Amino acid sequence: MPEDSDLFYEGLHGAVVTDKIDIATHIDLKIGVVPVINLEWIQKIHRDRTARGHSREAVTDTILRRMPDYVHFICPQFTQTDINFQRVPTVDTSNPFIARYIPTPDESMVVIRFRNPRGFDFPYLLSMLSQSFMSRANSIVIPGGKLDLAMQLILTPFILQLVERKRRAS
Repeated sequence: MPEDSDLFYEGLHGAVVTDKIDIATHIDLKIGVVPVINLEWIQKIHRDRTARGHSREAVTDTILRRMPDYVHFICPQFTQTDINFQRVPTVDTSNPFIARYIPTPDESMVVIRFRNPRGFDFPYLLSMLSQSFMSRANSIVIPGGKLDLAMQLILTPFILQLVERKRRAS
C-alpha cells in the first residue's frame, strides 16, 4: 500500500501481531470492538442455529475448534488498539448454550478503554452521555443504548484529524 494511505480499522482481526506479521503498525487508528465471550457465543449460537440450521452440537464444536485462535490472536490484539468498545450484558449470560435471546443494547453497558487518555475531554463526554461514569482513569462506562452517540463523539475528532493530515500531505 502507498506510504500515505490512511487506514482505519474496527473489529476483531485488523490489529493482529504475530511472529510473521504486524498489521497493527500499519493502521492509523485502531478501534477494538471487544468480545465478551459468553455474549459472543450466545450471538454465534443464535445465528448459526436460526439462520444456518446448525445443531447446538455443531456450533459447540466450531467454538471449541476456534479457541486457540481466540486465545493467541483475537485477545492479544486488543492491547494494540487505540480505543476499545466492549459491550457487557447486564442480564444472565452464564450458559450461552441455553440462552433463548441475545441481550439487547438496553440490557448492556459499554466499557470504553482509551490506550492514551490524554487529550480527551471526559467531563464533556460524561455530560453528553447520561448515566455514564469513569471506572478508571482511562475508561468510561456508558449505557449500551448510547454506543452510537459515544462513537460519534469520540471518533469524529480522530477521523477529522486523519482527513486533515491526508489533505496536508497531498
